[in-house]
Amino acid sequence: MMGVVLGSRQVKPSGNGGVSIRSATLLCIASFFLGVLIVHRFLASPDPIKVENETLPLEWHQERELHPVINCDKKGASVQASDILSQVYHTHNAIMTLDKTISSLEMQLAAARTSEVEGKKSPTVSRIGTDQLKERPKVFFVMGIITAFSSRKRRDSIRQTWMPQGEELKKLEKDKGMIIRFVIGHSASPGGVLDRAIDAEELHHKDLLRLNHVEGYHELSTKTQIYFSTAVAKWDADFYIKVDDDVHINLGMVGSTLARHRSKPRVYIGCMKSGLVLAQKGVKYHEPEYWKFGEEGNKYFRHATGQIYAISKDLATYVSVNRQILHRYANEDVSLGSWFIGLDVDHIDDRSLCCGTPPDCEWKAQAGNPCAASFDWSCSGICKSAERMEEVHQRCGEGDGAIWHTSF
Repeated sequence: MMGVVLGSRQVKPSGNGGVSIRSATLLCIASFFLGVLIVHRFLASPDPIKVENETLPLEWHQERELHPVINCDKKGASVQASDILSQVYHTHNAIMTLDKTISSLEMQLAAARTSEVEGKKSPTVSRIGTDQLKERPKVFFVMGIITAFSSRKRRDSIRQTWMPQGEELKKLEKDKGMIIRFVIGHSASPGGVLDRAIDAEELHHKDLLRLNHVEGYHELSTKTQIYFSTAVAKWDADFYIKVDDDVHINLGMVGSTLARHRSKPRVYIGCMKSGLVLAQKGVKYHEPEYWKFGEEGNKYFRHATGQIYAISKDLATYVSVNRQILHRYANEDVSLGSWFIGLDVDHIDDRSLCCGTPPDCEWKAQAGNPCAASFDWSCSGICKSAERMEEVHQRCGEGDGAIWHTSF
């Protein structure tokens, strides 16, 4: 028996069907070195791009330094962001253009309705209204000075102070886009003495806007509605202003005040107040429909005082279009405020539109805060305005040349 004994363990010699320990050991060692050699050659192989760059001529490298390769991914992201901003800008412009178009169509509809209603009474008015639909002058604002047949002296006091006359009035319209007119209707007897006197006054001054409306103090809410409808049909303005004929105005300050709110779509500007609802009969400003405002002693909702206020184009259009269904209270300023309840309207309380007469407006002017409008609260206008308008103008006016040096 052949065998080799290592301790207590016996190892048999390999036969024809087996592999010797020596052969297995050599095979493992050879496989290890072969693996190391392959891995080493793989890691040591040069980067083809690097080799290519190293073999390129010097001129190519210089040109690459002058014109570096741009990361396409980053460039694409930048271009995409720029495209988005551009699309947002163009979309905003399209929306603004559409909004203006809709507003223009609404005003044309308002003018058509006004012409239709008034045309039933006068074919001439209907024809004029149709012609106005074709083209309305684009202006900054229309200021309507509400006046009456008995107020000739008040109108003259305004003409002699803060309201330009003749060629200057035309220049104001052309250069500044400011339309100023005394607003008046007709008497209960059309063609009578009162109407002929107004016709003669208009022929001389050319500064009146005649309404298809029967004059009367208790019809001020109706007159205000018709004024806005008529003004919207005649002029395409950014703002429409209502002023009483016993108020002093600084036109430059009014223009500057309105210009600050020009970008807002629905603006209601004035001196906002909330006075008591007067239920007692026989008192001034009595409210016959006091019961609608709750318990006795309640106050009105916030609204602009009636001496002067301004509304933007959209609101004037709204009043004009819905004139037939808007409720009218006894007091015109309350009526206007009620028409905007429930609408998305920006109420602007601007106290420069309700300064007192001297010395109040004078002190403010000296302090560098000139007033846009001045009147006496105790008289709801300038007390004895026909006699005092010149004094107020001298002491509180912005200067006759101010309007021409003011840019809006």
